[in-house]
Amino acid sequence: MASKLWAPKEISTPEQMIAEARKAFFVMFGFLVVVWALQVVNWMDSQHLSMDYGVVPHDTARLQDIFAAPFLHFSWAHIESNSGPLFVFGFLAAYRGVVRFLWLTLLVTITSGMAVWLFQGSNTVGVGASGVIFGYFGYVVLRGIFDRHLIDTLIGLVMAASFAYILTVAVPGTPGVSWLAHLGGLVGGVAGAWLLRDRRSAAVPVEAGAGAAAAPAVAPGNELDQTRSDLHKELGDLGLL
Repeated sequence: MASKLWAPKEISTPEQMIAEARKAFFVMFGFLVVVWALQVVNWMDSQHLSMDYGVVPHDTARLQDIFAAPFLHFSWAHIESNSGPLFVFGFLAAYRGVVRFLWLTLLVTITSGMAVWLFQGSNTVGVGASGVIFGYFGYVVLRGIFDRHLIDTLIGLVMAASFAYILTVAVPGTPGVSWLAHLGGLVGGVAGAWLLRDRRSAAVPVEAGAGAAAAPAVAPGNELDQTRSDLHKELGDLGLL
């Protein structure tokens, strides 16, 4: 069976893990460079970029702007408040594989933007990366559970405990904040954690001759031992054992 386009590379050594983390770092650094460069242009142009390319609810002529809005911000305070979480959650979402991360980014951009476009009140313009940030947050919290990766599960628990407070702006009631963008991004991130999960087979058939039956690579009775071995290997790769 052909591998999925978003399937992560097999990381078997600390060197490979560091290499993937380095790629994730530069991807997010480049993302922030673009966002800040656009903010400079936006500021020099009296925020015309935000007004011209923000999400305008129910306007079919502006539907494509859901892809531009995450790169734009209305003020320096707006971009400053988003930059830290964007880098942290984006890096954690990307370090297992940049290709899968790009698919995730596309998904949460669509779910966040469409939530605003469909349900936000008229006569508004929405911009900002916060919907994408919420998508990354939801993905990072649940990815380890769906992928059955010990390290990612621990990271998700730490992030959930440390940043659970941000969920308060994914519900109605915060003035000047599009809770719909946050909620839409969060839903996309949760969906992405499931849709982009690592689909590893529990049993892999071995080559067999004519008339011979294929045997599972891992006997059913040894699945628990195999899981423990995988967890020990992950900890060992990080130098924790």
